[in-house]
Amino acid sequence: MPELPEVETIRSQLSHSLPMSVETCTFTKEAKKDLLHTPLKLDGLQLLKILRKGKMLDFHFSDGSHLLSHLGMTGTWLVSTTAPTLKHSHVILQGSNAQGALFLTYNDPRRFGHLYHLDAQAAEKKLLELGDDLTQMSEEQVTLALKRYPERALKVTLLDQKLFAGSGNYIANEICARAGIRPTRKCSKIKKEEFAKIFRAIALVLNPALESGGTTFQGGYRDTTGEKGLGVSHLVVFYQKTCQLCQKSAVKKIILAQRGTYYCPTCQK
Repeated sequence: MPELPEVETIRSQLSHSLPMSVETCTFTKEAKKDLLHTPLKLDGLQLLKILRKGKMLDFHFSDGSHLLSHLGMTGTWLVSTTAPTLKHSHVILQGSNAQGALFLTYNDPRRFGHLYHLDAQAAEKKLLELGDDLTQMSEEQVTLALKRYPERALKVTLLDQKLFAGSGNYIANEICARAGIRPTRKCSKIKKEEFAKIFRAIALVLNPALESGGTTFQGGYRDTTGEKGLGVSHLVVFYQKTCQLCQKSAVKKIILAQRGTYYCPTCQK
């Protein structure tokens, strides 16, 4: 599933093509059935900018409406100057920008994404369902969020989008590793000085992934040009056989809250 670095990469790349005048918006019957949660009427509008909160893209249009786009497990937006021919192109915005013809295409093989076309008030309400964006949180905000559910395991709390918008499985695993704390540790057992370690670990995980254009696993995420993200080279425990921090201990894999969870028994206590 695309997590914060992947969604931010897509947002940044799409933004280079704006503003865009949308002439037509077409979508498949599969999109209407599985992806669209509201009617989609974008014909004749101008797409002005795209923001992001957590893993939700927020398209701003000239009539004040918003298109909120969650990519689900396999979704992405593609940019092209010719009509898309790829299978699973479920929503196509056709129009132009200052450089000429332009197509923005939502492609999603498994169709687990979500699209909402809302007015400004409804869009704001929808976005308020998410917690603070992981890139915008202060140390105090991180600490308060982790203390919210003291009996939860650390990694489970880090996955909660109402507390840490934009986090996901690989990010949560890597934050725990960089902070030196086992993902199973209850939040009530986190020591005072460890909250600062967790806060610092967030940047240690996110910044390299953002600089690498996101992280692509086997058959997974692609950016707006169809390219893979290179963030896998920065992972220290997730899908690793040997911990890349100590370079000696075998990484352990367990299932925690039905998610594959990785940790180093030497580096994480």
